[in-house]
Amino acid sequence: MNSTSSAPSPAEPRPSHVSSIRIRIHCGELYAMGPGKADLLEAVEACRSIAGAGRALGYSYSKTRRLIDEMNFCFRSPVVETMKGGSERGGARVTETGRRALTVFRAMEAKAKAAIQADLGILGAL
Repeated sequence: MNSTSSAPSPAEPRPSHVSSIRIRIHCGELYAMGPGKADLLEAVEACRSIAGAGRALGYSYSKTRRLIDEMNFCFRSPVVETMKGGSERGGARVTETGRRALTVFRAMEAKAKAAIQADLGILGAL
């Protein structure tokens, strides 16, 4: 819960335990990568389309495009490239930079979770 949200009502179910962390990689005021952007890269890879990836994740096209533009801005080379239409109908692809960023980020998530697993258990028991 962040400082802008209100406290849960007593009627809301309590989470059973503390079980996860979220890593976000900052790029100035933006996030270069986080769990949602990693999911988006995976969806672009699967759908080969920005619009299709957004639909798969329940995002509007404008939100999907904004997230991709932020990632492309934050890395030295684009993580997603678009192709023009024509007989192949265009589409999008995750670049080598994007695949590498995704692989490194997912590894960071796994390492962080493993490193604090015992502490999460302690917090979850409180």
